[in-house]
Amino acid sequence: MTKAPIAREDILALRGYKAGEQEPGTIRMNANEAPTSHWFDDDSLALNRYPEAHPVSLQKKMAGLFEVAETNLLVTRGSSEAIDVLIRAYCRAYRDSLITAPPTFEMFRFYADVQGVRMIDVPLIRANNFAFDTDSVIAACKPDTKLVFICSPNNPTGSIVGREEILRIVKCRRGKSIVVVDEAYIEFAGRESIARLVTEHENLVVLRTLSKAQALAGARCGAAIAHESTINVLSRVLPPYSFPTPVIDCVLKVLAGETLETSRQFVSDIVSERERLFDRLRSSSVVESVWPSHGNFLLVRFENTANVTRFLHDRRILIRNFGDDAELENCARITIGSQQENDALLAALRAFEETA
Repeated sequence: MTKAPIAREDILALRGYKAGEQEPGTIRMNANEAPTSHWFDDDSLALNRYPEAHPVSLQKKMAGLFEVAETNLLVTRGSSEAIDVLIRAYCRAYRDSLITAPPTFEMFRFYADVQGVRMIDVPLIRANNFAFDTDSVIAACKPDTKLVFICSPNNPTGSIVGREEILRIVKCRRGKSIVVVDEAYIEFAGRESIARLVTEHENLVVLRTLSKAQALAGARCGAAIAHESTINVLSRVLPPYSFPTPVIDCVLKVLAGETLETSRQFVSDIVSERERLFDRLRSSSVVESVWPSHGNFLLVRFENTANVTRFLHDRRILIRNFGDDAELENCARITIGSQQENDALLAALRAFEETA
């Protein structure tokens, strides 16, 4: 353990909610549940009982998928909830700070604002394809900096941060800050996750999700992967019964199948389409820039993004316009779709060119 806990002292002293015991084959009269369902005859659909207080079965399956120990993984409602829990567990309102590297995932700022945490922004280097500035991040850390967020591959730029750069920050901030690496898009980068290193570094947390490569965004299922002592801290903040029974059942059925091969093929198809779309967009007369990406999306700057967005919207095609973000002026993020969807986008852009 570190000499001084990074976590808030009141969280370390927090007595977590003690849920009623759940044992198969017992008469459950300890959780104020309805004894029968009013709505379903099928036991698999009956929702009169609470789900697992903590989804242990899901934790086991996800640990296997991400190749880490069960004790190093905490299941969360999407990786977004993990961000919220980390900020609440480690940052005192109006006293502590955290670091991000914009332009990046907007939920870092959202949860920091909710908790009253000061943001220290260390911008990506736009002139170098939005490269991460490791030296500046280390220099920007203050005595009250409890979290450093690194999104890799980064949303929305698609840029990636090297393992050695991450570990430099982890080692420099040992005992001072938790370094959080959001790997929501790592499968599309062709890189190995850094998650296996959490047992060696107590202040490293890796966020993973089933929303992207596993195509389960509607299930809202993610994970925080960390040293066992850190998982213990985060578990104090996470409420019980957070995962609905149908979601647990759905995800377990998916993970019980040929998950890895199906996901690999899906990722391969998306990466292939990403590169095709990248090449085609570069040759478009209405595109000023398109940046290389390690995610399932491309960041594109048009001559007039607002006009392009409206034109596409009229043709039932939606892209993410970042026109209100000074760092991404005239830029839009385009998620890679199916071949047919990407062809429809390219056809619409050709039509826009003809009207421009």
